[in-house]
Amino acid sequence: MTWVLVIGGALLVAGLLYWQLIIAEGTYLGPRVVTFLYDLIAPTYEEVKQFDLAYEQWFLGLPLARALETVPAPLVLDVGTGTGRLPRALLFQPAFQGQVIGLDLSRRMLAEAARRLRLYGRQVVLIWQDAQTLPFPDETFDGVTCLEVLEFTPRPRAVLRELVRVLRPGGVLLISNRIGRDAALLPGRAFPRPVLEEVLASLPLEDVQIRPWQEDYDLVWALKQGKPGGGGVRPLVEILRCPVCRGAPLLEEKEAYICERCGRRYPIGKDGVIEMADATRRFPYTNCSSKRRFFCLRHRPEEAVLEAVSWGFSVPGAVRSRRRESGKIRRLLGQSVLDSIIRKKEDGTNGEET
Repeated sequence: MTWVLVIGGALLVAGLLYWQLIIAEGTYLGPRVVTFLYDLIAPTYEEVKQFDLAYEQWFLGLPLARALETVPAPLVLDVGTGTGRLPRALLFQPAFQGQVIGLDLSRRMLAEAARRLRLYGRQVVLIWQDAQTLPFPDETFDGVTCLEVLEFTPRPRAVLRELVRVLRPGGVLLISNRIGRDAALLPGRAFPRPVLEEVLASLPLEDVQIRPWQEDYDLVWALKQGKPGGGGVRPLVEILRCPVCRGAPLLEEKEAYICERCGRRYPIGKDGVIEMADATRRFPYTNCSSKRRFFCLRHRPEEAVLEAVSWGFSVPGAVRSRRRESGKIRRLLGQSVLDSIIRKKEDGTNGEET
C-alpha cells in the first residue's frame, strides 16, 4: 500500500511538473520562471521547435507585407519576438521597406535574434522589456504582432489592450490564439473562441478575422478603428518612452538611453539590444513619498541636484543617501556650487538667487 501511494504521488508530481513546465511553460509560476525556461532553451529553440522559415514567410511575412503596402515605410512592433522569426519572415519580403522593433523578456532569446538578424542592420531594433508595459506612446505603429505569446503572460487581456494602444488607427493587428487539447489546460490564459470574440469586440478593432494557422493556434487579423493617417518609420528617440514613468521621453547617449524625468539608465548591450527590463537607477532617490523625480545630472545638473536635495530634506533617512551620492554630484558641479544650492535650500530660498 505504501509503494502504491509513493508511486501515485511521484506520478502526480511528474504530471504537475509536465503541465507547469512543458505545456504551460511556467506561466502560472510567474514571469521569472517563464523567462528562465526560455533563456535555458534559447540556443536550440528553433531546432527543437523545427520552424520552417519558408512556411512562415508564406503564411506570415507575405500577407503582413501586403496588409501594410499602403504605408511607404511601415513601422512594425513584434511583441514576444523570441529569436526573431516574425522579423525575418517580414524583412525577407522585397515589398517591405520599413522597420521592425522586436520586444521580448528573455535576454538570451534576444541575443539569438540579434545574431540571426544582424544582416538587416537598422531595419531591426531589439528591446529587452516586459510586454505588459510597452515603452511607446499611443498610436505609434503601423502594425503590431504577437505570436505564441499571450497565453504565457500573467494578464493576457492587459497585454492585448497594450498592443491595441500602441497601434495607429487603420493599423494592422496580428496575434495568435491557443486552440486544441492543450488550450483547455491553460485556464485564464488561453481564450476559448467565444471568449476571444468577446474580448476582441470590446476593443477598438474592425474587420476581425480568425483563421486556422497551426494545430495548436489560430491567427487573428484585425484593423484598428479610426481614420488612417501619417505612419512610417521614425527615429527611435522620438518614440521610445520610459516604462517606469509611463510616457517620459528618453535622451540618447552613445551606449544608453536616459529618462529625462527619473534618471533611469537603459544600456545598449554589445549585441545592440536595448536593455530596459533590468535597468537600474543612477541615484537611489526612487523611494520619495511625494514621487518627485529629477533629471540626469549629465543633462540638467542644477535642476537634478536641487530636486535631489529637496527630496533629501523631506524624507526621513534621505540625507544619508544624499551624502553617499555627494561625491558623484561634486565631481559634476564642483563643491562650491553644491554647497551654495544646499545652503539656499536650508535657508528656505529653494535655490533662487536673491
